[in-house]
Amino acid sequence: MKRIGKYEIVRVLGGGVTSTVYLALDQFNSQQVALKLFNPDALRDTMSANAYHKLLLTEASLAGKLSHPHIVKIFDAVLDGELNYMVMEYVEGETLERYTEVAHLLPFGTVAEIIYKCGNALEYAQRQGVIHRDIKPANILMRSESDIKIADFGAALIENQQISQQMTQVTGIGSPAYMSPEQIQERPLTHQTDIYSLGVTLYKLLTGRLPFHADNSYSLLYQIMHNDPPLPRTLRLDIPEELEAIVRRAMQKDLSQRYQTWGEFTRDLVNFFSSNAEVQAEIFDTEKFDTLRSLHFFKNVREIELWEVLRISNWREVHKGEYILHEGDQGREFFILASGVMKVMKQGCVLDTLHKGDCFGEMKRFPDSNFLRTTAVLAETDATLIEIDLEVLAKASVECRFQFDDAFLYVLLKRLEVANTRISNLLDNPDN
Repeated sequence: MKRIGKYEIVRVLGGGVTSTVYLALDQFNSQQVALKLFNPDALRDTMSANAYHKLLLTEASLAGKLSHPHIVKIFDAVLDGELNYMVMEYVEGETLERYTEVAHLLPFGTVAEIIYKCGNALEYAQRQGVIHRDIKPANILMRSESDIKIADFGAALIENQQISQQMTQVTGIGSPAYMSPEQIQERPLTHQTDIYSLGVTLYKLLTGRLPFHADNSYSLLYQIMHNDPPLPRTLRLDIPEELEAIVRRAMQKDLSQRYQTWGEFTRDLVNFFSSNAEVQAEIFDTEKFDTLRSLHFFKNVREIELWEVLRISNWREVHKGEYILHEGDQGREFFILASGVMKVMKQGCVLDTLHKGDCFGEMKRFPDSNFLRTTAVLAETDATLIEIDLEVLAKASVECRFQFDDAFLYVLLKRLEVANTRISNLLDNPDN
């Protein structure tokens, strides 16, 4: 097979009874994609054909609707009699399954960062009215140390759609070991079912074991509904207590005791980083993203652009008394203060004081600006700086650049307002 629709087939990536996944080329966009071709016999002849067809329709209905850096994009879907396929973002990497094996467990900081990114992605999906319902390591792809993508929304529950409720609430969906008690009991589901499943995923990434074991499905489902799992630290003594507490709360059977929101879940992960000295040798994406969300400079920036900012920025720690910029320096970088205090100086005189969320060096963003720095910037305290090269920013998405321009114009207007106030004060009090 050389072509399916407009897509040129490169090679087989994998497959099973119901479908085969190919690496394909969208020649129109010169883009590699993953094309999932469904087996017509599976959709026609098996006892589960009706359920498979509903899953296909559910996932196809999400084409172009979930745009998040940690969710596999669905570009296209064709449902045409014998020819049924879906076209998705190609993610070069592997699933998290390998890292749930005892011999390949990841560092605690990396695990926490992965789960944090999953939580953010699933919170985004919830805001779009989508509950995944099948969160497990096999449905989380990893293409670098902690760069993840959630895949396979075929089992998703979709709210406020033109699709029948029967289609979006196929029963018996999900992987039994990762199902929440309410999912097993076929009760109405909310995002808390995904929180439970992500808690089970965290449990296995930390311990290399599932929380419940049984010889048959009935016994397994009974344990999930009625038994408490072994505490992670009984299986692996060096697991930090903070991570064990997160697992326990995420996996509470009582919905009132489980995390009520994704924000509560991810906030506890950020607190783990803040309080755990072992993982503080570097600033993880978990803390960086949470910091970006807290800065007034980015208050109007969408989550998808925040992740892009994180990818194009360089974060560094500076010490009290260190000069960041000198008068007469050349450079195309600008800076946003993530923490600490800076002084803006000219010829030894202090012109301004900068605090968390303030930016400096951004005037180089505007056309025809001189590359020479006209002021110096000195760290008054230890501080964390977010540094962005203007040439790198110029290659960012249109949406990201627009958000920066909007933020820069706001900063410029605020500075003009302050300058006008100072001039007015000087005119009113010429002797001062």
